[in-house]
Amino acid sequence: MNKGIFITIEGGEGAGKTTLIEQLAHTMQQRGKAVITTREPGGIPIAEQIRSVILDRSHTGMDARTEALLYAAARRQHLVEKVMPALADGQIVICDRFVDSSLAYQGHARGLGMDEVWSINRFAVDGAMPQLTIYMDIDPEVGLERIRSAGEREVNRLDLESLAFHQLVREGYQKLLKRFPDRIVQVDAGKAANVVLEEVILTIDRRFKGFFAADVQ
Repeated sequence: MNKGIFITIEGGEGAGKTTLIEQLAHTMQQRGKAVITTREPGGIPIAEQIRSVILDRSHTGMDARTEALLYAAARRQHLVEKVMPALADGQIVICDRFVDSSLAYQGHARGLGMDEVWSINRFAVDGAMPQLTIYMDIDPEVGLERIRSAGEREVNRLDLESLAFHQLVREGYQKLLKRFPDRIVQVDAGKAANVVLEEVILTIDRRFKGFFAADVQ
């Protein structure tokens, strides 16, 4: 039985997931929590290699089912090699993306069907689901403009998709909010980073009954 806490951060492109995760982990570490951060696809060498194939800008011809299967494969290896051992050791794992990304991107936006994509991921995760998922909601136009204006990371294959695709991704996440209301909590990613962080800290404190009790008024 896992002794740790598994938290995932979801959202469309440019939502600010990386910034939130860095700030959240730093806050937890300052308060004496044992925490690790990781990402999907990636987090460990095998999954990072799969990531490079999925996100390569030259692979625009990748079939949607191939894409979904590659994500699931990377997810499985990442889980057994990094996430599950950390949870068994009692650590807090904060992961940038997880199953919900596949359901929103491949299941809904690519049109494969959420149930169909969930079926291959159910096999991949074998019951290992997060206790809490933070969904960072942002208008796709705003998120993509953030990426273009910041210029802080290389543009990947998903960034090159049409605005309509990213709008479908957002629509997919909204469906997931209704499907998993006990697990997924939405925050407005259009707000300032410090405001988003405080909202997430309060959400975690409520969900895990006083996680930050000594510091939250």
